[in-house]
Amino acid sequence: MELVAANPSINIGGLHFDWNLEKGQFLFEGQDAVLFWISSAMKTFFDTIEEISGEEASNLVFETTGFRQGLVVGEYFEKIKDVTVTEAAQLITNTYASAGWGQTVIKDLNFETKTLTAHIKDSWEYKINLLQGKKTGGGFLPAHYAGIFTGLFGTNIWYKVIQQQLEGHEYSVIEYFPSNVNVSNNIHQLARKKESEQIQQLEAIVEEKTKELKELVKRISSPIIPVLEEIVVVPLLGKYDEERSEELVLKTLENLPAYKATYLILDLTGLDKNISVHTASLLEKIGSAAALIGTKTILVGISSELSMIISQTDISLSKFDCFQTLQHGIHYALAQLGREII
Repeated sequence: MELVAANPSINIGGLHFDWNLEKGQFLFEGQDAVLFWISSAMKTFFDTIEEISGEEASNLVFETTGFRQGLVVGEYFEKIKDVTVTEAAQLITNTYASAGWGQTVIKDLNFETKTLTAHIKDSWEYKINLLQGKKTGGGFLPAHYAGIFTGLFGTNIWYKVIQQQLEGHEYSVIEYFPSNVNVSNNIHQLARKKESEQIQQLEAIVEEKTKELKELVKRISSPIIPVLEEIVVVPLLGKYDEERSEELVLKTLENLPAYKATYLILDLTGLDKNISVHTASLLEKIGSAAALIGTKTILVGISSELSMIISQTDISLSKFDCFQTLQHGIHYALAQLGREII
């Protein structure tokens, strides 16, 4: 049976790894750390976030998290005054290599222009993306180094992916440079994009429902009711705009011959109280059109509002017989046809 020390400790590449088995504690450079299997635990973690959040949102989550974690690291090393940016970059990449983050080489680092290039090979993110079957690499590590150098340079640094290991290259190449782009802007842009997509979806639903309602209104609006032989009634309901007025005229003229109507009774009782001049002219138009096919028009249920509007215009309804109620109009039409209700 192999004996294991209660508090084992090792030094690799100048970095200390310690364990306290009684407390279940793993220390990396004196700080609490954890170990995860990349191909199972970490992959499951990434898969779950993408499943819940969706690919686009989860990419932003990884990128934002990577940048903000990197910013903490960069600001920490920036406070160590006896360490240059170049030395800090070397310490950080060596530390990450010992922690299983893959191999990162910083090239062309220029403190004046605050630019650099990173060559990243066999990182844990690459391995996860490879297991996920992805064709392009994730944004955690590229953004993480952007956060690191934002802290080291004291100015906002962003990145551009030049090539990716997932595409078959030996390593990924990332360029870093000062930029106004930052994770906060990206979060707001995604939020606005999502809001815009939701608005478009709602607009599409509203448009579809409006179309359905219009079709329904066409079917039920102002139906032609054959009450007696040669007599039909069309009740005018609600408010009539130009489109609805045209629909009423066409629908009425198309159906009058089928009913062999001698009299068309327009019942105005159900008209909207806010009657416009357009509605008044509609009555004249439909009556004149009906007369062309030999049908006489009778108006019933004219309100005081409509009579006031008509009196203030050039519209003349004197050629139509007008009655107070639908019953009166039907009795009149019957009398003109030489019939009566017994």
